[in-house]
Amino acid sequence: MIDNFDSYRPDGEPTADRWVTALSLFDDKEREETTAERWERAGLYFEAKQYAEAARLLVQVVEEAPEQTAPRLLLARAYYHSAQLSRAEEQLREVIARDPVEHYAHLMLGRTLQRQGRAEEAGTWLRMAEAFSTGQAPELD
Repeated sequence: MIDNFDSYRPDGEPTADRWVTALSLFDDKEREETTAERWERAGLYFEAKQYAEAARLLVQVVEEAPEQTAPRLLLARAYYHSAQLSRAEEQLREVIARDPVEHYAHLMLGRTLQRQGRAEEAGTWLRMAEAFSTGQAPELD
């Protein structure tokens, strides 16, 4: 990780793990990265559009804190953006099972199903997302 300390993205911004790496430069011993640090680093990778690397870290975060919705949603988004659509679908279905009124998960699941060519199934999830976000049931076709 230290070899990335002076790395920069094409837009001139530091690479995602630059500052996380800097935190451990002055430690006398090796230490395990905490779940919170892993979550923060995954967010930085996601912001840098390094979705596969973000997903790699988020899998660990979700395993360590399975009851948390935010890491699982970000993992689903990372999978979606890296075209791992079946994995995104799996995570989104888990979010909805745990929190049935999470409207963003419904929306993402609908979009994921659309990208997989499952438009009819996607419509159901998109209508539910609309109902949850507005508080009103959508009109039936």
